[in-house]
Amino acid sequence: MTSPQTLSEDDRRLLALWAAGCAERVLGLFEAASPGDDRPRRAIGRARAFGSGDLAVAEAIRLRFEGGAAARDAGSPAAAAAARAAGQAAAVCHMGAHALGAAGYAARAIGLAHPDNLEAIATEIEWQIASMTSEVRDGLRSLPMVGTDRSGPLGPGMLVSGELGRIIRTIQRAVGAGDPTGWPMA
Repeated sequence: MTSPQTLSEDDRRLLALWAAGCAERVLGLFEAASPGDDRPRRAIGRARAFGSGDLAVAEAIRLRFEGGAAARDAGSPAAAAAARAAGQAAAVCHMGAHALGAAGYAARAIGLAHPDNLEAIATEIEWQIASMTSEVRDGLRSLPMVGTDRSGPLGPGMLVSGELGRIIRTIQRAVGAGDPTGWPMA
């Protein structure tokens, strides 16, 4: 049985493009801390290639973890979060729920880079939501709420707890995830 976090290939391709956009917004944080390390940039490129149909599912899945050490090698917590955003975007080819991971890590990277700006994360989330097409919103809406399904990235683990979990819940509420009517939840 397929996980409800997987989604259809068409939905994953749409979400991969949105996730790549989210990750690309914070790529500079990684590149400033780790000049010359292009692993996150390549991951975002693969997410875009998968999203546009230029990279087959099997090939995208095979490459999704390439360069995963970039976050461990990053020079700052913000840079590590930016690298994780890129890695999550590249993993959308395998499971659509990784799009929320990409957005969550991107917003977290912004917060870590601007710790004195209490609105930085909220502003980034607002951009992410505003940049969604209706098809992306529908794809995200069809995912289970973070922490309610154990069979993927939205199950137990890093995306569920702490600030990252709060960010992802905020995005999911904004798109109406978990609400059968599809209207954003209060």
